[in-house]
Amino acid sequence: MTEDLGQNYARAGYHTPQVRGTRPALLLVDFAQAYFDPASPLFGAEGCAAARDNAARLLATARATGTPVIYSEVRYVQGGADGGVFFRKAPPLKVFEKGNPLGDITPALAPRDNEIVITKQYPSAFFGTSLAATLTAMRVDCVLLTGLTTSGCVRATCVDAMSHGFVTLVVADACGDRAEAPHQANLFDMSAKYADLLSTSEAAAYLTTTKRE
Repeated sequence: MTEDLGQNYARAGYHTPQVRGTRPALLLVDFAQAYFDPASPLFGAEGCAAARDNAARLLATARATGTPVIYSEVRYVQGGADGGVFFRKAPPLKVFEKGNPLGDITPALAPRDNEIVITKQYPSAFFGTSLAATLTAMRVDCVLLTGLTTSGCVRATCVDAMSHGFVTLVVADACGDRAEAPHQANLFDMSAKYADLLSTSEAAAYLTTTKRE
């Protein structure tokens, strides 16, 4: 390729902005303690910590504006039989077996009693769960996506959100990974094909100024 990658994608028509919906929901994907404990095999260091802190800011705005808030978490039975080939392929998933506190949602983003927590066994928060039906019943037309990790469960959830017909907005600085390279590469690809990227500040402004129909 002789031209800049950004120019090449722009010429093809990728990264086309979407028309945002008027009934958004905030989705917080897998903000588990496992990503914040240095002793955990999934420890994500500063990249995950920054995502958590930005997600907390956006969560406060979502609650203040009456925006629906939905979490996802990963849990397996002891031995991971319900995790299938994914559990066998990725041994660090053992931290999400029932009873392990590393699977708990970080206290900085603790769900309230009236907020939904979707339990999943695979990367996408949509796969094998009631998430799509729940969003549809709420008449949600746009998903603000935050979470961990960008290259894994965030990306998988992003693709499925778009596939289920929801305008998807990935809050880039409220998503994190254990390294900057996969984080940025997956943000680029999601922006090209599946979602729009925005910052926490831009997402908060969107929630604050959107008049829900």
